[in-house]
Amino acid sequence: MFFLESTSYDPAYNLALEEYIFKNLPSEESCFMLWQNDHTIVVGKHQNTIEEINLPYVKEHGITVVRRLSGGGSVYHDLGNINFTFISGTIHIGKLNMQIFCQPVVRVLESLGVKAQIHGRNDITINGKKFSGNSQYIKNDRVMHHGTLMFDSDLSVVEKALKVAADKIESKGIKSIRSRITNIRPHLAEDMGLDEFKDVLIKNIIREEDLKEYSLSSSDILEIQKLKEQKYDTWEWNYGHSPAFSIQKQRRIEGCGKLEISMEVKDGIIMAYESHGDYFGNGDTKELKALIVGCPFNEEALLITFKDFNIDSCYSHLSKEDFISLLLY
Repeated sequence: MFFLESTSYDPAYNLALEEYIFKNLPSEESCFMLWQNDHTIVVGKHQNTIEEINLPYVKEHGITVVRRLSGGGSVYHDLGNINFTFISGTIHIGKLNMQIFCQPVVRVLESLGVKAQIHGRNDITINGKKFSGNSQYIKNDRVMHHGTLMFDSDLSVVEKALKVAADKIESKGIKSIRSRITNIRPHLAEDMGLDEFKDVLIKNIIREEDLKEYSLSSSDILEIQKLKEQKYDTWEWNYGHSPAFSIQKQRRIEGCGKLEISMEVKDGIIMAYESHGDYFGNGDTKELKALIVGCPFNEEALLITFKDFNIDSCYSHLSKEDFISLLLY
């Protein structure tokens, strides 16, 4: 088994690194990875990104949002969290099997006086509180298992960043289950910092496996960077890949009146738009619909689309910026 620790805190790079190793590691080899992301929400492959995040909070606090290859729910990463990944063949585990890769983590924590348990389909908990969410991706007789280890994360940000807005969103995506959460650090028999904990984790895994350091070549790094830029840095993957969903919003706007809007979004594109209410103006005119239907559901695209359009003619006393904010937030 190889060992690889990423020195990058860029989530797009780290997910590209994971995928690259998964696809290019020789089939007879396995790999154990450690990596960290700074201020990031990672959504599951089948989730609706918009449904999973508190978009105004995410934007205000500069939190990066990325989509991973595996299923499951959304998780928040900061530098108080460590991510671990096992990549190996599936011959010894059969189908989806979380426990076989979670057990080494449980044993490490046990050696530090922490009684952790594997709970449900993919969580590791302490006293019923979740500190580790796990997921797997299986393809071509290979498995990639990754999990979080919240050692000393800011739990208040976790709650705010993943809080869904009050607007009703109906989606074919898989919704996250909000669990009670905790950090590892308060439960240690003897306190230690994150770097020390990381060293203990590595030494214990090494004790169980004959690990060799995995070195990336310059050509490896170029390919990882290309994958990062072409996939994990893109709106199309992180947002547009979301399943089809419908959204309804209702606002009362000073000078305009009550405005209710409904939209259908598929592959990140607005497919249908309607508005109702006691507002002044011509509402969802043919001209407005011609612009909005087919537009990507993101701020940059909407700003460009409505750059030369007079929103006030449709909704009196509603600015272009407030209209776009209403659509997105």
